[in-house]
Amino acid sequence: MNLTDAGNLVLFDKNNVTVWQSFDHPTDTLVLAQKLTVGQKLTPGTSTTNWTEQGLLSLSLTAIGLFAQTETDPPQVYSPFWLNFPNTSEDSNYIELIEGALVLFINSKRNVSVFSGLDSSVQFVKFESDGHLRPYQLDGKRGVPGDLLQTFLGDCAYPTVCGKYGICSSGGQCGCPTSSDGTSYFKPVDVKHPEHGCVETVPLSCETSQFQIFLEFNDSAYFTYSTGTQITQGLGNIDKESCREACAKNCSCKAAFFRHSYVSVPGNRNTVQTNAPLVSQVFSLTYLEGIKSDSIVFIKVHNNSNKVPSSPEKGRKSNTLEAIILSSSVGLLFALIILYAVVRFLVLKRHEVDEVEEDCLEQLLGLPTRFTYNDLVAVTEGFSKKLGEGGFGSVFEGTLNDGTKVAVKCLDGVRQSMKSFRAEVEIIGNIHHVNLVRLLRLCTEKFHRLLVIEYMPNGSLDRWIFRKSEGLFVLDWKSRRKIIYDIAKGLNYPHQECKWKIVHMDIKPQNILLDENFNAKVADFGLSKLLDRDQSQAMTTMRGTPGYLALEWLSATITEKVDVYSFGVVVLEIICGRKVFDSS
Repeated sequence: MNLTDAGNLVLFDKNNVTVWQSFDHPTDTLVLAQKLTVGQKLTPGTSTTNWTEQGLLSLSLTAIGLFAQTETDPPQVYSPFWLNFPNTSEDSNYIELIEGALVLFINSKRNVSVFSGLDSSVQFVKFESDGHLRPYQLDGKRGVPGDLLQTFLGDCAYPTVCGKYGICSSGGQCGCPTSSDGTSYFKPVDVKHPEHGCVETVPLSCETSQFQIFLEFNDSAYFTYSTGTQITQGLGNIDKESCREACAKNCSCKAAFFRHSYVSVPGNRNTVQTNAPLVSQVFSLTYLEGIKSDSIVFIKVHNNSNKVPSSPEKGRKSNTLEAIILSSSVGLLFALIILYAVVRFLVLKRHEVDEVEEDCLEQLLGLPTRFTYNDLVAVTEGFSKKLGEGGFGSVFEGTLNDGTKVAVKCLDGVRQSMKSFRAEVEIIGNIHHVNLVRLLRLCTEKFHRLLVIEYMPNGSLDRWIFRKSEGLFVLDWKSRRKIIYDIAKGLNYPHQECKWKIVHMDIKPQNILLDENFNAKVADFGLSKLLDRDQSQAMTTMRGTPGYLALEWLSATITEKVDVYSFGVVVLEIICGRKVFDSS
């Protein structure tokens, strides 16, 4: 096996004959000295936004040309470059990147340049997930121009520029199709990213074809028209009504594109030719602002307002159908009434439980000052500065009116957050130790559960012991030794010196916080368990983090020593600078 200077991985047999090479299996890139032969194609990988389907587009070299197209049935071409190869072996006709140009070779002899004028420093071209063919230098910088297909295509001429069913207008703006009366039959896949396309509000189905209608757009065109030549073949020499009817009768047809053109024929002026391709997948359309279009777009949609049309064949079944619908409706009504009653009961029960839990919180000794939810929105500037997140919620940075920095912990999930909330309030709200993070304020309002704890400017321990992060230094041995002692003191207090034995259950570097002087404090008692002083052990379900769990969890009978095991693991991590558990 040999890796050449050009980047070709070649496998030889015992006679030094090439039996396989990576250049024969192109993916999305064509590099210097690599040939794209007839029958081969470039296919993009998944996009960075990961919304496009892998393998949706391709750049294919065939016996009649180089085509950028969608991989549908049939393919929908958006950039054709016509060629006329002679009847020779396919591997003697190819395209190669040479001196800043994509050069066509016929019978292994240099012919014309398919794309020329590139910077000579260009060392590879890449067919990307948005349908663009872009040149690059070896360091990853783009060459000039930015897109080889842009010379022939406008901003809106790419199949996925606005996603499926998206309409592209001037400046590359994207939107969803609407009817002339403003009715919306489509909605954005992602409201924040209109370029991701649209989906039907009610999906099309062959079983409900009687409810389907067509949206008609006279001022729009399909992306395939931008080439100047209609590649996707369809029904020829028909009128627009026949075009629409053909799509209506074809279950797999999602849209029809009726296009007419005037051809000058000697002795017969104004000869009209039509082409009406039917497609099963609809990609980006183009809104032709201020341009008189020679095409009409018919998009099939489901219309809920339409009733099933009557016909002689269906007349015999109408009474039965009405009976079925009526009985189903009555049954559904009763089911909804029962469902409403059950939900109402559960909501009231949930409200009663919340009130009881609120009363329990009120009775806790030493309960810190309350904040309203709106107070904490103001303190955190709308929860805009996230410090971190865990299994029970996220932590945000905030500043009190007196300028004191705090951390606000927002607990997610009503039932789960209430358990975690009570545990933390009962423990860190009622015990104070220099090596335990202090609870300053709290908020219990409706479904909001928030804890205001002291701000630890140096964050969690894992930031400082595993790797040298940007702008951070590696802790010296003296600091690490001090941190180990701080953790031990922080654990000893709830284990030995409180009214109860308090088992933390989740000791790990992420739950050890560091103040401005790198003093370590134990945080996050959301999984903790309280034991009576005379209680030697307890049965409980497994909780914690893989890699830090003591072996006692296998029997589900634990003592406070499970924290000691986790502490030992953390000590090893601090000393070695290596994680105990790594998924790689």
